Amino acid sequence: MSTSSGTIVSAAATLHCPHGGRASATSARSAVRLDGLPVHTASDTFVVTGCPHTVDGVPHPCTTVRWSPQTGGVLIDGAPVLLHTSAAHCFSSALLPQGPPVVTAAQQGATCR
Repeated sequence: MSTSSGTIVSAAATLHCPHGGRASATSARSAVRLDGLPVHTASDTFVVTGCPHTVDGVPHPCTTVRWSPQTGGVLIDGAPVLLHTSAAHCFSSALLPQGPPVVTAAQQGATCR
């Protein structure tokens, strides 16, 4: 059982890379809904658009977000439900880690512990 808790990440949450680019799920496979919106799981694919990150003047934008949720939490179809406290990293197209995403979870009536 997880010792951490957090707010469930649904399609109502806003996600950004550490440089301000917008992250969004391109595949929300979950049939489970919260306030009518899909709940995100670790099996969803997230892409980042609009990241302005540069290194020595050369663009190196974040392009994807990969999640590493704790085991032992709530599962949907065998995939862990994402919480705003779930571990994650943004990556460039060269798969270089560029920092954790900023997750602002929508206020909902359900939390996971």
